[in-house]
Amino acid sequence: MTKEFWNERFAAEDFAYGQEPNALLKNILDKVPAGKILFAAEGEGRNAVYAATKGWQVYAFDISSAGKQKAEKLASEKNVKIDYELNSFENYSARENFFDCIALVFSHLLSQTRRSDFRRLINFLKPGGLLIVIGFSKKQLGKPSGGPKDLNMLFSKEQLRSDFVGMKNISSEEIEMNLDEGPFHKGIASLIQFTAVK
Repeated sequence: MTKEFWNERFAAEDFAYGQEPNALLKNILDKVPAGKILFAAEGEGRNAVYAATKGWQVYAFDISSAGKQKAEKLASEKNVKIDYELNSFENYSARENFFDCIALVFSHLLSQTRRSDFRRLINFLKPGGLLIVIGFSKKQLGKPSGGPKDLNMLFSKEQLRSDFVGMKNISSEEIEMNLDEGPFHKGIASLIQFTAVK
């Protein structure tokens, strides 16, 4: 989906996906010591801002200027700081072995570039660093609770294991849960929670 699509979605005053963090992500971050974390395709900033309130040093990027504005406004309202760049997966860059954690929350990419885009990010993760992926599974197709309408952009456990081959302590779980994250994530959804260590 294009920069124009996301700018239009995020242009409304209300938050498209709410202001509270994703519940699965919150549960993980609440158990992990804070460090430097990157949120890719972070949109309106709800997850990044939550991490900042928990003491994380937060970095984020997205292609949407409207999303960035709302994220920075939300951070200001919560009295936290986030380092948010306007950037894309293919162009984002950071120091190698820099982040303690990278979070991909509903970061659904085109199948042609997904693996290479995801793998690039792992270069920026420290050895021993944690990768978190939360997104819609292929079983989500046809459900009205959100997510891409293209089966190839939805996740499977096997696909994610292949995308992040070589990582350790991999855990992947398919979860059916009720989403209540703003107007675009609402209702019973089929999700995958995937974590791994570099």
